[in-house]
Amino acid sequence: MSEKTILVVGRSGQVAHALATIPSLTGQRVVARGRPGLDVLDNSSIEAAIDAVRPDLVVNAAAYTAVDQAESEEAAAFALNTAAPGALAAAAARKGVPLLQISTDYVFDGTKTAPYNEADPLAPLGVYGHSKRAGEVAVASANPDHLILRTAWVYSTVGKNFLKTMLRVGAGRDELGVVHDQRGNPTSAADIAAGILDISAQVLSGEKAIKSGVYHMTAQGEASWAEFAEYIFDCSARAGGPVARVKRITSYEYPTPVTRPSNSRLDCSKLAQTYGISLPHWQVTTRTCVEQLVKTGEWNS
Repeated sequence: MSEKTILVVGRSGQVAHALATIPSLTGQRVVARGRPGLDVLDNSSIEAAIDAVRPDLVVNAAAYTAVDQAESEEAAAFALNTAAPGALAAAAARKGVPLLQISTDYVFDGTKTAPYNEADPLAPLGVYGHSKRAGEVAVASANPDHLILRTAWVYSTVGKNFLKTMLRVGAGRDELGVVHDQRGNPTSAADIAAGILDISAQVLSGEKAIKSGVYHMTAQGEASWAEFAEYIFDCSARAGGPVARVKRITSYEYPTPVTRPSNSRLDCSKLAQTYGISLPHWQVTTRTCVEQLVKTGEWNS
């Protein structure tokens, strides 16, 4: 197909960084814009960026992600996670451009015993989850051509994430207490980015029509935070990196301002059925990520 342009909003985030740096074999041009060039809190800045880039698809990877801090910064969380996506979706709609919004497992309360599907009722436990749920509604209301991708437990070689934290903290301790009663799908930002490019290639080439709605996109397999940590250190040990023993603890032993869902597992069968996309098993990309961080020493950055 002829080259199509994707405008990625939120240049510094993990998924935005992955979209801007992974090679694309699908004939798509990725343009990442963040502040000051594109300020999602300024409608005129949004309009100007879309006019300048003239994208065929907008991906909103900008978000307020400080889950605990959101409790005391509710206005900031809703500005970035609700008002901004709505404004982006509306601006894209005026140009006849679809928008892909990245959302989260935190829209669920974690009480379901099976993986969550897209039709399950939403019940966020904190401000962050509420702001992301409202962002989904804002996007769907503002742009008829939208895709909302919920993902979870995102990690990568850049930014702040659980995998890098384990390596950094583990380098200075013999043992770490890690929660074992919360389960989810550790998911690589690089795999999410590859999945997004796959979807956009299908939609923009005309191979598949855009089927607006919510989709779950996480890695295959599941783990508790403690099991995730154990595997991280196993991979690190094999690569000659930091190692620590993992002590499995309960959420009660590691209290946080916001209760995390005990079940963050997402059922991704709708995405597979609609667009034929299934992300790799979490252990595969975790191993690659850890090996890269140990090799470069950037786990401590």
